[in-house]
Amino acid sequence: MSDSLTQNLDPTTVAWHGISEDQAVEKLQGDRTQGLTTDQVTARLQRYGRNELQETGGRSSLEILWDQFKNVMLLMLIAVAVISAGLDIREAIAEGKPMFPKDAIAILVVVLLNGLLGYLQESGAEKALAALKSLSSGSVRLIRGGRPIEVSAKEVVPGDVMLLEAGVKIAADGRLLEAANLQIREAALTGEAIAVNKEADLVLPDSTELGDRINLVFTGTEVVQGRATVLVTSTGMATELGKIATDLQAVESEPTPLQKRMTQLGNILVLGALALVVIVVTAGTLHTPENFEDLVQVSLSMAVAVVPEGLPAVITVTLALGTQRMVRRNALIRRLPAVETLGSVTTICSDKTGTLTQNKMVVQAIFTDQHQLQVTGEGYTPTGEFLSSAASQCLLPAEQPELQALLLACVLCNDAILQRENGQWQVLGDPTEGALLTLAGKAGLEQAQQASHFPRVAEFPFSSERKRMSVIVQEGQGPTYRMFTKGSPELTLERCTQIQVGDRPHPLTEKQRSQILAENNHLASRGLRVLGFASQALGAIPPEHSEDSSEQNLTWLGLVGMLDAPRPEVREAVRRCRIAGIRPVMITGDHQLTAWAIAEDLGIVHPGDRTLTGRELEQLSPAELEALVTEVSVYARVSPEHKLRIVQALQRRGHVVAMTGDGVNDAPALKQADIGVAMGITGTDVSKEASDMILLDDNFATIIAATEEGRVVYTNIRRFIRYILGSNIGEVLTIASAPLLGLGGVPLSPLQILWMNLVTDGIPALGLAVEPGRPSVMQHPPKNPKESIFARGLGSYMIRIGLVLAMISIVLMVWSYHYTAQVQSDLLDRDRWKTMVFTTLCLSQMGHAIAIRSNLRLAVEINQLSNPWILSSVAVTLILQLLLIYVAPLRSFFGTHYLSLLELLICLGFSSLLFVWIELEKLVIRWYLSRH
Repeated sequence: MSDSLTQNLDPTTVAWHGISEDQAVEKLQGDRTQGLTTDQVTARLQRYGRNELQETGGRSSLEILWDQFKNVMLLMLIAVAVISAGLDIREAIAEGKPMFPKDAIAILVVVLLNGLLGYLQESGAEKALAALKSLSSGSVRLIRGGRPIEVSAKEVVPGDVMLLEAGVKIAADGRLLEAANLQIREAALTGEAIAVNKEADLVLPDSTELGDRINLVFTGTEVVQGRATVLVTSTGMATELGKIATDLQAVESEPTPLQKRMTQLGNILVLGALALVVIVVTAGTLHTPENFEDLVQVSLSMAVAVVPEGLPAVITVTLALGTQRMVRRNALIRRLPAVETLGSVTTICSDKTGTLTQNKMVVQAIFTDQHQLQVTGEGYTPTGEFLSSAASQCLLPAEQPELQALLLACVLCNDAILQRENGQWQVLGDPTEGALLTLAGKAGLEQAQQASHFPRVAEFPFSSERKRMSVIVQEGQGPTYRMFTKGSPELTLERCTQIQVGDRPHPLTEKQRSQILAENNHLASRGLRVLGFASQALGAIPPEHSEDSSEQNLTWLGLVGMLDAPRPEVREAVRRCRIAGIRPVMITGDHQLTAWAIAEDLGIVHPGDRTLTGRELEQLSPAELEALVTEVSVYARVSPEHKLRIVQALQRRGHVVAMTGDGVNDAPALKQADIGVAMGITGTDVSKEASDMILLDDNFATIIAATEEGRVVYTNIRRFIRYILGSNIGEVLTIASAPLLGLGGVPLSPLQILWMNLVTDGIPALGLAVEPGRPSVMQHPPKNPKESIFARGLGSYMIRIGLVLAMISIVLMVWSYHYTAQVQSDLLDRDRWKTMVFTTLCLSQMGHAIAIRSNLRLAVEINQLSNPWILSSVAVTLILQLLLIYVAPLRSFFGTHYLSLLELLICLGFSSLLFVWIELEKLVIRWYLSRH
């Protein structure tokens, strides 16, 4: 049997929430009682594929490993290793010695270690898609061929009729055909924790937002209660979850600012080295053509010297240490490069609920006919006072009948539970209802006690059309009942004909109605969520589904305004943000007025600033949004899908963006952001896997603390880059000068250079990596992420120190060459000058490490115990260097010579000159600054 649907309809083009269930069945050529036939299922599987998320793109582990060896510095080292091995093998054959090209082996080992290190940093497999897949169901109950069957979720196709009940994880997107008391938790998709009431017999406008499509169900969500029959409309990558997977895989990870700078550094170093090699080989050949092989050896040593082989390892350790410090401040870093990127953040886009606020609704205002009250207290703790706005005095609720009636409605028209666990008051259920229980508790109305006095006998659950709920309770022992209603103030007030005044109801006048609506608007303008309460005496329990007729002629009780109060520490965090040149931006799904009130209270916005709603954002082109994005600090009524557009617009304007999120829909934006920040408490697994950092306490202030650590890390990275590369420049110039000065042989072998770069440079660099940050680190703007690695004096410092170190070493080299030639008759011992050069270069770096801790303060002015690792690393390195000179096996392996005490002291004296130079530089700079 042919299935014309597979040729004629694309289910993704239909707004299923905008048509009736019968129209949906007709479009999909289904049958709500019989389901699909076997032939139809086979045809649709061929057309639409299996109901599973497809993985596209991405690099394999082998490709990631191979990419590590495309680094220009590693390629140069590989070439050096190959040429060095060839020369060693030729020399071994000519002299009849065993072949052991130790220089080449050492270089290749370093290359492999650096490649493996890079692979381990990048090979954290992308697990966000795997987390998305885990949301899909394993099996599903369908009606096929007129009978219910259970099949694998992968075999579901559009047009299937799916059966749902409590506890089921939904396997495909679908249109409700029938629903009975159906509630679905859609937190996995939308991030909203509150279960959504679903209804089948609604037709919604095509423009209805995803979270408001209450006649549809979605893949990956879970049935909390009730049952339903659903027509499957989309499967696999066509579902809402599949669209997220598509967006997630479309986001390409950009290199971090540090990675870009390291690439730039590598290119410059390699080009500089090659240029210097050409100069040295050309000049040397013209001067002494017969020494061409020596010039090749010099070139190999220069190439090894120019590459900071220990730098990747030091950077990795520095970032790892930064992650440990951040964990102590409740920020868990998932990707090491993110540590440094934090230091460059210019904009922090934060969700409101739970991050800027406590995620605890607190009643702040009450309005009844005779009272306008402010309520004190924090969180869900049921202690606080009722303060009269008019009389500025504390009222006792027990003495105010109309207030008692309102508080009783708060307790009884409520499905949440307020309880104390481990000394903390917690709410099971809706936070809004928890706030009402807390309010009543402040007046001494305890939930369990009131429920026993007024047992619930019936209810009309909340409906998105009615925007209210009602409960019916029994009053006393006789057949008398009372209905309590809460919901939208406007819609609840429409059903009222009376108002509670004192201890009895009175007719509701138009003036009173206007006052209530005006106060409702006033409270809403303050950012409060406002609920209206009413009641009615009944003589009998109303019939089921009679809410429309039963909720009439109600008695108005009053208004309650509540707010998700800001976290107390966030205000200070926002202030620090501003001082640090970082712009905080609030992105929330809440009402515009609520968002503005919280943002203004926290200092995120100021009077006159602009806000943007999700509906307004959708009407903007990418260019228009890009033009506005630097002016808007509050986005309200924004869906998670809009976050991706906001991030991309900010990035196109050159900003480094940190973005928070907790829902599955947030995952593409989190991955797109320079720093994706997931919520550790409320966040979904998908959002965490797509993020770079997880807030263990869901607190905005933690982002600021992590940013501070990121700045310290970046400062330290620049510090030890100056330290390492200054040394490398000195090494290269010293090596290059030897043939030009007519000295015999190469002063440093590739193995000795690797020792310097990995050990005598690397160990002190690790000590510099844990240098504590300055108190003023958050008192200046973030550094431009596009700035060169050599910016702000780093390049000139390296060249200057490299030249000074080279001059010191060259003077020593010339002196020691002639000294050893005069005093040593043994030809082998005449090469001791090379060991003196090697030792002087190594010891010079020890003084350099001590001096470089501060740009302006002298070493004697710095508390050395503030970073004991520096002195420890210097001591360890000094001992290791001496072992190479005075332990025979090491001396033989590294090609060093025994130095006398006098020669060692001479090396120490020359090496100390670099320390003296740097300290004198500081004095000159301080003098210059004092004069200007």
